[in-house]
Amino acid sequence: MHGPTPPPPLPTEQLRFAMPPMHESVEDERRHRKERLAGALRLFGRLGFEDGVSGHITARDPEYSDCFWVNPFGMPFRHVTVSDLVLANRDGQVVEGRYHVNQAAFTVHAQVHAARPDVVAVAHCHSVHGRALAALGELLEPITQESCAFYEDHALYDAYSGVTVDAEEGRRIAAVLGTHKALVLRNHGLLTVGDSVDAAAWWFVSMERSCQVQLAAKAAGRPVLIDHRQAVATREQVGGDLVAWINYQPMWRDITRSEPELLG
Repeated sequence: MHGPTPPPPLPTEQLRFAMPPMHESVEDERRHRKERLAGALRLFGRLGFEDGVSGHITARDPEYSDCFWVNPFGMPFRHVTVSDLVLANRDGQVVEGRYHVNQAAFTVHAQVHAARPDVVAVAHCHSVHGRALAALGELLEPITQESCAFYEDHALYDAYSGVTVDAEEGRRIAAVLGTHKALVLRNHGLLTVGDSVDAAAWWFVSMERSCQVQLAAKAAGRPVLIDHRQAVATREQVGGDLVAWINYQPMWRDITRSEPELLG
């Protein structure tokens, strides 16, 4: 016996699938980047990436390409709103906003932005597992699908010079980053970049989690490495900024629905 005939499948064009938006004006794009920046900062606060006044996410202004939106110095990530964000020039001087900028962090971000015109956003925080891996001076190994996204696409900055306030140090960090999406800063932490705030934020979240998995796996035994060919193939599938943007959308929807005041 056959049951009732099931409903016909819906045309795929009727199904919703979020993609990065197109902007009709520079003002719309600026507002979009600021909203995503405020949301990412709140998410980083939720996830425990904040450590005192350390940590920043920067977003390049769509009109003034050598100016960058950044979180206010000393304000908790969980409290940041769009109207709190500060616009600073490449020298770290505030050109719009009501707060100071952490010069030590901004020095590195500005040099990375200068070296990578393709990069819209840079994220760096003193997260726990990122710092633990950085203390070992190690890179991520291809032991999970997520870590394969970083396979041969991140580097180790194998030096530590204290709190960075020197532009030359920032240039050296940018040079080691090269064309990669991420850095392990030895004895310091993680840094990620992306062609959107969403992508840079997702890469930081995913890298921090990959650090946690690697540390746990090595503490428990000897991880089995994914072979080079499969690691490269996996990176090609999941390692692009568009995939990062898509992966980040559930987090964006969560933070904006639960904390809509961040858009104010």
